[in-house]
Amino acid sequence: MNTPVPALPGTEGSRAWFERARASLAGGVSSSSRATSTGPHPYPLYMVRGSGSRIWDVDGNEYIDYLISYGSAVLGHAPEHLTEALTGVLRTGTMFGTCNTAEVELAELIRAMVPCAELVRFANSGSEAVQGAVRAARAHTGRSKILKFEGHYHGWTDTLAVSNRPTAAEAGPRGTPAAVPHSPGIPRGVLDDVVVCPWNDPAALRAALDAHRGELAAVICEPIVANNACTMPAPGYLDLLRDECTARGILLVFDEVCTGFRTGPGGAQAMFGVVPDLAVFSKALGGGLPVAAFAGRGDVLEALAEGRVKHGGTYNASPLCAASALHTLRRLNQPETVAHIEESGTRVMEAIRRAAHDRRIPCAVQGVGAMFQAVFTPDGTPTRGYRDLFAADQARHDAFRHALLERGIHTNAFGMACWFVPAGVTEAELEATCEAVHAAFAAL
Repeated sequence: MNTPVPALPGTEGSRAWFERARASLAGGVSSSSRATSTGPHPYPLYMVRGSGSRIWDVDGNEYIDYLISYGSAVLGHAPEHLTEALTGVLRTGTMFGTCNTAEVELAELIRAMVPCAELVRFANSGSEAVQGAVRAARAHTGRSKILKFEGHYHGWTDTLAVSNRPTAAEAGPRGTPAAVPHSPGIPRGVLDDVVVCPWNDPAALRAALDAHRGELAAVICEPIVANNACTMPAPGYLDLLRDECTARGILLVFDEVCTGFRTGPGGAQAMFGVVPDLAVFSKALGGGLPVAAFAGRGDVLEALAEGRVKHGGTYNASPLCAASALHTLRRLNQPETVAHIEESGTRVMEAIRRAAHDRRIPCAVQGVGAMFQAVFTPDGTPTRGYRDLFAADQARHDAFRHALLERGIHTNAFGMACWFVPAGVTEAELEATCEAVHAAFAAL
């Protein structure tokens, strides 16, 4: 039986909706990540409207949004130009379960924008696209094992839901981490095909590759670890991954679900100048609608193209989602759009750094302008791997996040995630954000 949840001032409507939801939705939510909005709130906030960079909850509270649908609504909420582009599709049919012309144009544009993309296949979510890429890699190499990095997130499904958030007690030795299931319900057999390695550790990487010589189909990573507080790759580390995979006949897969198109037209692979064999995209790709893709070398995807490797999906690249993605990528392919996102985010990052310095609070601001996080490490040093977050002051992050929320700034409640900057953020909104940041640090 659900215990009544007390309301906090100004959010009584959200509390009432959560109480109602718990009678029909498991846990009152549709995603585990929505279970709470911030530290003191024992229930999520219910948003009812969005426009540009702003959102409003059921109680009428207004926020500048840096969650921005986990980075998906990259152009902002309900931008007029996107709404106009989709109106015609709503009138002529949103999906037919057949091929459509928009998906062809979209695939052509992805090929033009993304260095590794010789062929493209569409899916509905990042989790699905990761599964597609992994199946293609296994079929191409004839091997079953995948090497992934501790703390990197590749979707909630069984395929790679391993060692995303292990506790210190579960994680095992630093150099040879244990393969830990992300959740009960994941079969032990899944773990047998996943090798876990620490991030940014060349010696541990080579040791893992040597220990599993001839067994690995692919190495997969988030090039910027969005789900590990935007931990950056050490200089040269992505090049090392590329060189080792090439030398050993292993496919390199970049999970660009978060970085793809957001960090620039070519994603992280263009930013760092390292081209993987396969890459996975979602979030910013759809501009707020559900669409994903995996793309890469033609010879790797040849078996898929010929139908020998199976992949399907009723909703894959429906006319509505393909039209949204096509419009979004055309915008993100404009240099001025990318520059505005990057410059805006860099400005907020600098405001956090200055506020932390002024208040003498150790804080690392890491990532890039388009996506970043503030991590309260003991000495303000940026994280290099997942286990560095064990020492971070998560309680201080929660207090910082809630102080921002009270001042009308909406960010991810989870300290291991990141801020996403919308393309439509205005000068006035940036000023308000920076002022709120300084006020929040003063409150800390």
